[in-house]
Amino acid sequence: MDIKYFSITALNRAIKNMFDNKPELNKVYIKGEISNFKHHTRGHMYFTLKDENSRIAAVMFSSNASKMNFEPEDGMKVLVSGRVTVYEANGGYQIYVEDMQLDGIGNLYLEYEKLKKMLEQQGLFDVAHKRAIPRFPKKIGIITASTGAAIRDILSTIKRRYPICETILFPALVQGVGAKESIVLQLTRAQDYDLDVIICGRGGGSIEDLWAFNEECVARAIYASKIPVISAVGHEVDFTIADFVADLRAPTPTGAAEMAVPNIMDLRTLINQYTIRLNENMKGIINSNTNRLDNIKNAYVLKNPLALYEVKEQKLDSYIDRLNNNVNLLLNDYKVRLDNIKTSYVLKNPLSSYEPKKEKLKSLNELLNKEMKNIISNNGHKYEIIINKLELLNPLNILDKGYSLVTKDEQIVKDSSNLKENDTINVRMHKGNISAVVKEIS
Repeated sequence: MDIKYFSITALNRAIKNMFDNKPELNKVYIKGEISNFKHHTRGHMYFTLKDENSRIAAVMFSSNASKMNFEPEDGMKVLVSGRVTVYEANGGYQIYVEDMQLDGIGNLYLEYEKLKKMLEQQGLFDVAHKRAIPRFPKKIGIITASTGAAIRDILSTIKRRYPICETILFPALVQGVGAKESIVLQLTRAQDYDLDVIICGRGGGSIEDLWAFNEECVARAIYASKIPVISAVGHEVDFTIADFVADLRAPTPTGAAEMAVPNIMDLRTLINQYTIRLNENMKGIINSNTNRLDNIKNAYVLKNPLALYEVKEQKLDSYIDRLNNNVNLLLNDYKVRLDNIKTSYVLKNPLSSYEPKKEKLKSLNELLNKEMKNIISNNGHKYEIIINKLELLNPLNILDKGYSLVTKDEQIVKDSSNLKENDTINVRMHKGNISAVVKEIS
């Protein structure tokens, strides 16, 4: 008997043909959770779809991925459609996804993240806006359903921990149609009451049940509240938009009540401790003052008051003696200085100081006169020299030798070409001037 052996490639191809020839596998609709997500640089997406018990490999090519309006992430619950076939290279079957949409809860999660990002950018989550919760509140407002575990837990916790605190219930719808409007209305109403703090919340549930606390209008109403708000929505793992906006987030409604009020038993213990410390401090102060009083009573001054006066008298005598000594020293010093002045040579012979200065003045006067005569003589000699030089340089001196100076219109005539017949000229001689008319030029 001949045995026919298949190659791995042939076997995988045969299995692939079986998958491809099954009409029910050419278009399947499944839902699951994304894991091991990888977005390739070429735009293709590789991931695994899983539920509680099974998983399947998935690929979505860029031609289909580009049509999506969200970016898939691990943990997202999605609805996909596509075809199931075998990848021959490794023999594994996988789904080729043609379309992907967020599951209902996934859509809510996407809306939640979008609103959270927007409100955070607008500053509604800023720590600077959050107010401190009063340590000893007198009146607390509670916004929640009038029936249910949440209101019972809050009231019983406050009554047990701090029974002297007054509570006011503002009943509101906390899920379903009209819940967000009801919560906003009660938050607005609570502003008119003299409240120290507001607890706003409900018990646990699914994301759909808690959705009223993820609404934008509720978030803005909490942000606008003039009264500090403690959010108490769901269980410890549940986070809503209201938790981020509120002044304080509590993990549960019971936790909110515990955060809102102190424990009266702790306060009593604290008061007792303060009372003990106060009594001890008072005793210490009384004992200290008693000791001071005893010391004052037993003081030597009080028993012998004249002793204080006698000490002061002795000090006064000492100061007077020192003062007298200082005055006497000053008087003696001034007396010595006065005697020195009286016996000085100047006072006994005042002209002795004048005579030397008189002689010196006379000598200076003679020296000054001598210098002045020398200066005048030198300047006179210089003057004569300058006059002689000026006489030698004076152009008019040449007229004394018979020469004349001819001018026309007060300008010296140096060339006959500057004249013409009948011009009037002025002739200056050594003695006198004449006026003449030009008859001929040669």
